[in-house]
Amino acid sequence: MSKANLLLGTRKGLIIYQQDGDGWSHQSTHFLGIPVSLTLVDERTHTWWACLDHGHWGCKLHRSTDQGKNWEEIEAPKFAEGMEVKEGVPAAVKYLWAMSHGGKDKPGVLYIGTDPGALFKSTDNGDTWQLVESLWKHPSREKWFGGGRDNPGIHSVVVDPRDSNHIYVAVSCAGVFESFDAGETWQSANKGLKADFLPDPSSEIGQDPHILKACPTNPDVLWQQNHCGIFVTTDGAKNWKEVSQKEGPANFGFAVAIKHDNPDQAWVVPGISDEIRVAVDQALVVCRTDDGGKTWKEQRAGLPQENCFDIVYRHCLDISGDSLVFGTTTGNVYYSNDLGENWKQLSSDLPMVYSVEIVV
Repeated sequence: MSKANLLLGTRKGLIIYQQDGDGWSHQSTHFLGIPVSLTLVDERTHTWWACLDHGHWGCKLHRSTDQGKNWEEIEAPKFAEGMEVKEGVPAAVKYLWAMSHGGKDKPGVLYIGTDPGALFKSTDNGDTWQLVESLWKHPSREKWFGGGRDNPGIHSVVVDPRDSNHIYVAVSCAGVFESFDAGETWQSANKGLKADFLPDPSSEIGQDPHILKACPTNPDVLWQQNHCGIFVTTDGAKNWKEVSQKEGPANFGFAVAIKHDNPDQAWVVPGISDEIRVAVDQALVVCRTDDGGKTWKEQRAGLPQENCFDIVYRHCLDISGDSLVFGTTTGNVYYSNDLGENWKQLSSDLPMVYSVEIVV
């Protein structure tokens, strides 16, 4: 892997490491003491973005044009005065949960997904934000509900690199929605998913994806780690197929990573269940598939195999080349330079990790 930076959004700030030989060394810390829910490095403009979840002041948005040396606060997305989530409940942004650039042919376009489940769009590199009302007012919205939160939330935004008008979002709990016209209209894309907590598990609305990602070199292949298992589609979300292990750890979890040039190769870091959010058998394991989910390999070398309470949140696993990094709720960060065959601990002293991003 080329020389890289590692951006860790944590409960106590943004912590940046720099590649140091085969490992990483601490470079700087920003927003000390403030939760950083997410980062985005815009490959088009090289702008760094940090989403903050300030306990007293609410959601804040910052950007840097010099790789974190200086940060500028930008007004975060907000609802128009008088808007309501539901009758009698004012609409207010509670969490910045997803961020994506809008395509290489649209250099000023950015998207942010929030709790409550709203998608905001900027056409001027974040200077101003507008609510995507077509999704906010989608006819299915009355069936959306909060999965572990008071409100449904948008935690994943995927822009097709071949066509910037083609966008996916994932909503917890509602499912995957797809637009072919840059967000003017939306349709659900949940055929083949299951939600065993619903009266009708195959319901088109009410599915609970935990994360949605597309293979960069073959965007018709998308993976999701779901509340009810691991699912993959090879036809652009027209049909989903469950690829969880029937007997084995690769099932419940939050994060997924996909090899850049191999849509059949993916990683998850499983936990026991939503009710018991700890490592399976209290032993930390990464599971890798090389055949599109037909089989899974357990990767444990270098990871703790007893008395382990770690869980990995949805934005806390990233890949670049043959290198993977993940961070956990207990402040542990691990990295591998050989596609997960062997793991080394970067740190055991960090705050709870909310997001991991490798930046080459």
